[in-house]
Amino acid sequence: MKTKESARVGIVMGSQSDLPVMQGAADSLKEFGIAYEITVVSAHRSPLRMIEYAQQAAGRGIQVIIAGAGGAAHLPGMIASATPLPVIGVPVKSSNSMDGWDSVLSILQMPKGVPVATVALNGGANAGILATQILGATDPSLRQVIADYKETMRLSVEDMAKSVENS
Repeated sequence: MKTKESARVGIVMGSQSDLPVMQGAADSLKEFGIAYEITVVSAHRSPLRMIEYAQQAAGRGIQVIIAGAGGAAHLPGMIASATPLPVIGVPVKSSNSMDGWDSVLSILQMPKGVPVATVALNGGANAGILATQILGATDPSLRQVIADYKETMRLSVEDMAKSVENS
């Protein structure tokens, strides 16, 4: 559901090289039937574009922003500083990364007043699930979608347990 007109979630990344990780967020949102928009904005290479995106997102109907970045990973925090919307940070293990720890810590260690929810390194799919849960706080149909998703996971574990126990 990659449509700008009805998007409820914005997905941004610092570079196109982050797309394989951020595609996980898009895929999760697609699975749950949530419209999203996806683009590249860079905290370092296009700061004005980044600020404009963050400041205009709510006015376009965006309710949650998922921001992924590698290396110094300033994008999620800078987006959070310029919007009243909840921001989910996705640390990306990039080619210039120190095993991803630089990204994780840059997103995780935000100062008071500028919170960013942070998922695991390369955790794009979880970011999409968390965005759905945030939207589900006020949307009963999405809350049910998440409940069904979790029930499917529970049943899968039950099947795995039976398979292991019977081998």
